[in-house]
Amino acid sequence: MAKTKNLRLVILLIAFLSIFFFGCSASQSNENQISKHNIKITDKDGVKLSDDSSDFVVLSEEIPDAILEIRYYSTYNFVGDRINGYEQPIALITKEAANALKKVSDELIEKGYRLKIYDAYRPQKAVMHFVNWSKDLNDTRMKKYFYPDLEKNVLFEQGYIAEHSGHSRGSTIDLTLFDMTTEKEVDMGGTFDYFGESSHPDYKNITTEQYANRMLLRETMMKHGFKPLAEEWWHFTLADEPFPDVYFTFPVNINSVNTTK
Repeated sequence: MAKTKNLRLVILLIAFLSIFFFGCSASQSNENQISKHNIKITDKDGVKLSDDSSDFVVLSEEIPDAILEIRYYSTYNFVGDRINGYEQPIALITKEAANALKKVSDELIEKGYRLKIYDAYRPQKAVMHFVNWSKDLNDTRMKKYFYPDLEKNVLFEQGYIAEHSGHSRGSTIDLTLFDMTTEKEVDMGGTFDYFGESSHPDYKNITTEQYANRMLLRETMMKHGFKPLAEEWWHFTLADEPFPDVYFTFPVNINSVNTTK
């Protein structure tokens, strides 16, 4: 009986030590990740923020066939101003997302299309620009172009504007297709950043050709590891994104990314 009791104590001690060291290891791993990416925990809601751009690349350097129309660098967007944090008309994206998007581009090039990029990585300060804009109910300059059927005071509560965006995690892309034969954007039956049901990928009140164009983009993106968004035909996120809970803060600027690595 004494031997059995001692054996049980040994087993319990081993189990305790295993849990202790595993916990320490997991904690250390998390601390290493936070240290590596210079993550800061916000006091407000516990969201992880980082200004470390070491895992990001310039999209056009990885995919030179892509066409850029960075809407938030221009004033043609739902706000009507250049958005904070967009210092140059370039697109930044994580290495992993760039690699997957290159496969999408290569496949579509063979079918006669190029990718046209509206937005990729979005700094947290840009997201806050949207939030602050949404609170100014008198500024409706772009309503007739982007949200004609909605009152501005419902944009936040209906999810069109939020305090955090998947774009800030670096692996989300907004894009369309460009037809190299016609030298025009492919007709998707709706414009980028239109707030309404007609932007849903499965919206049926469009032509057969327009719907087929949406599905071509959607199916090719999904084939190469991106997941779609139910409300926006142009919006895709890398399913296996490298930073699923980190939101980055550095500006969209060539100097933010070390391209000599």
